[in-house]
Amino acid sequence: MNFPFYIAKRYLFAKSGNNTINIITIIASFGVIVGSLALFIILSGFSGFKNFTNEMLDYSDPDIKITATKGKSFLITAVVTNLLKENTAIKAYANVVEERAFFQYKQRDQIAFIKGVSDNYMSITRIDSTLSVGQWLDPNYTNTGVIGYGIADKLSLSVFSFGEALSIRIPKPGTGLILSESAAFNAANIQITGVYSGLEEFANKYVYVNLELAQRVLNYKKNQVTAIELRLKEHVDLDAFATAFQKKLGDTFKVETKTQFNALTYKVLNTERLISYLIFTLIIIIALFNVIGAIIMMIIDKKQNLKTLFNLGVTIKEIKRIFVLQGFLLTIFGLTVGLVIGSTLVFLQKEFEFFMITQTIPYPVEFKVFNVLSVAVTISVLGFIASKIASSRITKEFIEK
Repeated sequence: MNFPFYIAKRYLFAKSGNNTINIITIIASFGVIVGSLALFIILSGFSGFKNFTNEMLDYSDPDIKITATKGKSFLITAVVTNLLKENTAIKAYANVVEERAFFQYKQRDQIAFIKGVSDNYMSITRIDSTLSVGQWLDPNYTNTGVIGYGIADKLSLSVFSFGEALSIRIPKPGTGLILSESAAFNAANIQITGVYSGLEEFANKYVYVNLELAQRVLNYKKNQVTAIELRLKEHVDLDAFATAFQKKLGDTFKVETKTQFNALTYKVLNTERLISYLIFTLIIIIALFNVIGAIIMMIIDKKQNLKTLFNLGVTIKEIKRIFVLQGFLLTIFGLTVGLVIGSTLVFLQKEFEFFMITQTIPYPVEFKVFNVLSVAVTISVLGFIASKIASSRITKEFIEK
C-alpha cells in the first residue's frame, strides 16, 4: 500500500487524543455532507422542473410552428397547403389565429390572448387533457370558448355561467377619430365551456375559441391565419425537419421547433440552475474552510510524529501528501454520505410525494447521473484544493522547530 495513503487513512479514522480536533473533524465532515446533499437536491429539483416543464409544453404546444417573417398574419396558398399534405413526416396540421384582446365579464376586465383554432386542433396538442372543468370546444357551437384558470380566476368566472357571457373586444385597425366604442372595437360574446390548467404563464395567457369566430372579430379572410401548427410523426428529428421545411417555404415564413419558440422559458430555467449551482458552490467553499482548519489542527497535533517520520527519511513532499490525502479522503467520505442521503431523498419524493407544490402537483425531482457527476467533481476538486492549502503549512523549518 502507498505509504502516504496508509498514514493518511490512519490519521483520518484514528481518534485523536485531543478532543477538540475530533470535534473539528466531525464538523468538517458534517459541512461536506450537508453541502453535497444540498447541491445534489437543488440540481435534482431543477432537473425535475425541466422535465415537468417539458411535459406541460407537450400538452399545450405543437412540435413545429410556422409564422410569417413580416407582419402578424399571412394567407394560406395552394403551394403551402400542398407542401403540408405531401410531407410524410407531418402527422397533422392546424390553422391558428392568435391576437391580444380585451376580455370583460360583469364588472371585471382582463387583457389576454384570443386563440382561434381549427376543429382538428386536438390532433396537434393534448390540451384537452389539461381541462380541469368542463369540455373542449364544440365545432357545432361557434360562440363558445375554453379559458385558462388564471384568467378565469381574475375575472371571477365559472364554467357554464349562463347568466352573462364573456365579452371579447379587439381594437379595429385604421386611423381617424373614434366616435363610439363600436367604431373602435370588434366584439363578440362567448359562453365558456371549459377551463384548462398548466404552467402559470400559459394558464394566464389564452382564451381558446373556434377559428371562424377569431377570424370574424379580426376581420380576417377565410384563408388568413397567424400561424400553422404541426404535429410530427414519432421519431422525426424536429431540428432537421424545421431546417428542411424552412428551405421549402422560403424566407417569407419562419419555421420554429418547440424549443425555439419557448427559448425564453428554457433560458430562464438554465439561468436559474446555473445561479443556484454557483450559490451553493460558494456555500460549499465556505464549508470547506472547516476542512482546512481540521487539517491544520491535525498537522499541529501530529508535529512530533512528523518529526520522527522526517528523521526516518520521509521527504517533506511525502509528508505534505499525507495531509493532502487525508483532507481529500475526508471530502470523499462526506461527498459519498451526502450523495447517498440525497439520492435516497430523491427516490422517496418520487415514490411517496412528501412535498407538494399544490394539493395535486408534487414537487418534481429527477435522479440523473449527470447531477451525481457534477456534485462529485465539484466537491472533489474543491476538497483537493482545500487540502493543498492546508498542507502548504508543512515546511522543514516547521518540523524541526
